[in-house]
Amino acid sequence: MTPVELAATTPESSATSGHFDVIIIGAGISGMYQLHLLRGAGLSVRVLEAGSDVGGTWYWNRYPGARLDSETYSYQYSFTKDLLAEWNWSEQFAGQPELERYFHEVADRYDLRKDIEFDSRVASMEFDPETNDWTVVTEDGSRRTAHLVITATGVLSAPVYPRIPGIDRFRGESYHTGLWPKDKNVSFEGKRVAVIGTGSTGVQVITEIAKTAGHLTVFQRTANWAVPLNNAPITPEEMAEIRAGYPEMFDRLQKTFSGFLHDWDPTPTTAYTDEELQERFEAAYRGHGFSKWIGLPNDIAVDEVANKKWADFLSAKIRARVQDPRVAELLIPNDHHFGTKRVPCESGYYETYNRENVELISIRNNPIEEITETSIRTARGTIDVDMIVYATGFEAFTGALKRIDITGLDGKKLAETWSDGPVTYLGIQVSGFPNLFIMGGPHGKGGHGNGPRCAEKVQEWMAEFARYIFDEGIKRVEADPRAEAEWTEEVQQRALGGLMATAKSIFFGDNLEDDHDPTTKNRKRVYVAYVGALSEYVKRLQDLAKSGYPGFIITR
Repeated sequence: MTPVELAATTPESSATSGHFDVIIIGAGISGMYQLHLLRGAGLSVRVLEAGSDVGGTWYWNRYPGARLDSETYSYQYSFTKDLLAEWNWSEQFAGQPELERYFHEVADRYDLRKDIEFDSRVASMEFDPETNDWTVVTEDGSRRTAHLVITATGVLSAPVYPRIPGIDRFRGESYHTGLWPKDKNVSFEGKRVAVIGTGSTGVQVITEIAKTAGHLTVFQRTANWAVPLNNAPITPEEMAEIRAGYPEMFDRLQKTFSGFLHDWDPTPTTAYTDEELQERFEAAYRGHGFSKWIGLPNDIAVDEVANKKWADFLSAKIRARVQDPRVAELLIPNDHHFGTKRVPCESGYYETYNRENVELISIRNNPIEEITETSIRTARGTIDVDMIVYATGFEAFTGALKRIDITGLDGKKLAETWSDGPVTYLGIQVSGFPNLFIMGGPHGKGGHGNGPRCAEKVQEWMAEFARYIFDEGIKRVEADPRAEAEWTEEVQQRALGGLMATAKSIFFGDNLEDDHDPTTKNRKRVYVAYVGALSEYVKRLQDLAKSGYPGFIITR
């Protein structure tokens, strides 16, 4: 039986005691599907979720403008055959409210909430070498035990604030885009608003806030290459055509490099004449979403000359869209190649700076020195504000796990183990932490691709492994230190093969550098994601299952 076939069986109610076969941390996209699979395999499962409902990314990130940049229909679950036949998407790239409704429907249809404890943020975990079980403690002091723990905490779920002096003194409204309030209608009408940060979330929220704010001041540390999303409604006729193509689409998505509808073009830029290349670029620029990143000629990712051709094309577009030449130059990156950081998709972002109520401040040229009760003071003056929005990102990949006090064998702490960067075997286990499995963390494929597509086959593999562990009465599964070291080194070497290593980014933890915190300057620079192809990564896991799981130390 495949995991999906197993999951089709009717699950029995999970145990009501404090012990479970498996505890899953997180009820986002990955946690929900992992629950469905494990429950179908006959295991008792409990999910602990910090939020008050399901959805993960689309629960927490409800800031104005929050929207997908993967085509919506490519992002949904493929196992929900009945829902696929019924659910109609309204846009090529859905906004947060529609996505949240979708995940609520999945939770209702498959009765997932009965095995999820909401408002249950995990504070600590400790492995017991006598029982070979984990004790998991939530912030309210509740304790539960499980033989296996699977984390599904996401790669962008540990928000960070800038360490600006006086940040806690501000008496006006303040929000982080990754912690936007669920039950409060935040209004910008007529207010003096400051947004700090111009990454992916900043690009989205700035565009929306500017429409109603009395005055918007944008503080930019680093300009990013942003490309048009080119969103559009999905007509009923288009939806019917999309639905008819689901089987072929989901099959193809498992074969593209990152699980997107778009894939790298094997025809290099050098195969085009100058005129042909401009036509190729114009067609990409008019296309949907990542057609103008992952869908480009593949030498743009590895060759500086090819990359500059596309960057020059985008620079010309920015200059044409922004009326003030000085502002346009501030918005054109000059410190990194295109695609070496997460590329935001925008809908009128550059035109936002043509509005009379919007001002752009480069904190490279005019640093923020402190925040007072009513203002932001920079090196060149003071700006009075009513509201501050922090679009300052996340401690990506590792942050959510490092913020849990995880204790393995011999008192080993995960946060200390990862103090100089993550070490893992296949992004799934860490030596010294038996029976702890990581889904969608560092060194896995999820950080460089379409989330559900990159997670689906890995979670099905995990469900089969879990069933094997219980069927065989296995006491412990732990990463072999040698296999862990080899994989961690492979991850680093792969990252050095392209242009990505030349840029400061979340993929190297460079976003955590802070001018007000000198300790971050000494942070070891290591790659925290994985740049291999999705199909290659999945095949590697599947081959391990066929060979008895080499690289894992299994104690029966």
